[in-house]
Amino acid sequence: MSRFIRSHAVKFLVLAGMAGCVFGQKSAPAAARAERGGAGRVAATMPPLFLEEDWTRPANAKGQVPVTAENVSNPNLALKVYGLDAKNLTISGAAGNPTGPLNLWTGLCTAPVAATLRDKNNYVDLTGLAKVRWITRASGFHVVRPVVKLADGTMLVGDHADSSTTTFLENEFAFTGLRWIKLDPERVVTTGVYGPVGEASSWVDHPDLSKVDEVGFADLMPGTGHGSGGWVNVGRFEVYGKAVKR
Repeated sequence: MSRFIRSHAVKFLVLAGMAGCVFGQKSAPAAARAERGGAGRVAATMPPLFLEEDWTRPANAKGQVPVTAENVSNPNLALKVYGLDAKNLTISGAAGNPTGPLNLWTGLCTAPVAATLRDKNNYVDLTGLAKVRWITRASGFHVVRPVVKLADGTMLVGDHADSSTTTFLENEFAFTGLRWIKLDPERVVTTGVYGPVGEASSWVDHPDLSKVDEVGFADLMPGTGHGSGGWVNVGRFEVYGKAVKR
């Protein structure tokens, strides 16, 4: 073998060794990142079930009657209702009926209405992968929207909307990515101020959902009574998030 060939062979082996060292140095952090779920990200975990409510009906309550505290089956939860005609929010349906389960119905409310559930012992952290799963139905242009009441008393309504008009359907949504507008708890109408160039969006940027007092729903339109006019039904209601002691 000539001196020229031997010289280049040695250089090749040296370069190959250096490349192997560099590759080895980079592969370890890359593997660590992969274990964490991506480039520097920690893999997210699903939060636990925080509350669930199927509603209940006292034996002496027949037909569609106004909602009361007795319609909540979990003694650790408190039902809150908002709106100028919230007294006409009713319990409807029947337990175990898949086409008409027990639900809160807004049809007799002559003004917008909201209903929320409050855990008596805990706030709930709705950051991360927190979500709601609910069974709903709606009529006309009515939709079911999420509502939260923050620890400081601020009420917000979200831009997610479910509007099944055929039958009761189960849906779920995550809180991450939702946009929020302030809600007047007395009238259940959106509030805010014009933006810097006159736009009327009134969005609340980055609300703190790490300590939420109440979670529920709103129907921002008046009900039209019995029949297929306009209203919403909300059956089983579940919230997934981390408990925060009060």
